[in-house]
Order: sequence, then C-alpha cells, then structure tokens
Amino acid sequence: MPFGTIASSETLKTAGLAYIHYVSFMLCFTALAFERKLLKSSPDRTQAIYMVASDIVYGIAGLLLLVSGLLRVLYFGQGPDFYTHNPLFWIKVGVFLSVGALSLYPTITYILWVIPLRRGELPEVSEALVRRLGLIINIELIGFATIPLLATLMARGVGLN
Repeated sequence: MPFGTIASSETLKTAGLAYIHYVSFMLCFTALAFERKLLKSSPDRTQAIYMVASDIVYGIAGLLLLVSGLLRVLYFGQGPDFYTHNPLFWIKVGVFLSVGALSLYPTITYILWVIPLRRGELPEVSEALVRRLGLIINIELIGFATIPLLATLMARGVGLN
C-alpha cells in the first residue's frame, strides 16, 4: 500500500485491535515489573498504595488483553482455524491462564492491604510474604516474557502441519 493511501475501515479495525492487544500486554508486563520493584517488607503508605494501584492496572490490562485476544482470534486475525489447530496457540493460552491464576494470590493479598490502608494503618508485610510474592511475580514475568516468543513463532506458521 503506497504512502498516503487510505486504509479500509476493516484494516483500521484490525490494526486498532492489534494495537490495543500489544499495549495491553505491555501494561501487564510493566505493572508486574513495577510491583516486583516495589515489593519489600514493611512498605510505607505510598509504596503500599502503588502496589495496590499497579495490581489494579495489571488486572484491567489483563482483561483487556484477554478480550482483545479473543476478538483477534474470532474476528480480526488469521481466523479461528489458524489458531486453534496450532499447538503453540494452546501453549500460549495455557501460559496466559497460568499467569492469570498465579496472580490471584498477590491480588487477594493487595485487596486485604486496602483494609488497613483505609484506616490510615500500614499492612503487615513479613519477609516470608515478600519472598512468596516475589517468587510468584518472578514466575509471572517469565511466563509473560514467553508469550511474545510463542506469538512470533505462531505468526510464522510454526506448529502447523
């Protein structure tokens, strides 16, 4: 398509949804990395609030990533057959769902932090909790880092017969 040619509305929809999908992924990864950086025992009020806020961003971006991914598979991508017949797609979905399931423990932890924060108190964060949350977030970051590799391989037809 030469420069200056107006793209069709279908092309713009497809590109726009892909863009939302990529930005959602970047927000998920960034929020997780920010959580990991902030994680420490006995956080001050600002750090605890940032941890809760980054988890909220992570959750919203994760939902947007899931919805945009489903829309791409069903309506705006290569077509459902391209994805569902590729074992790499199912590995990618499995990694995403595993990371999402792992995120439940930190999310519940941060939700429980809101109670003391609303009373003007600080949440109790032990070294053991920091180690546990750190391990979970590290695994989530590794999982998220594998997703673009799997997507890149899929886009090149790897895994298809």
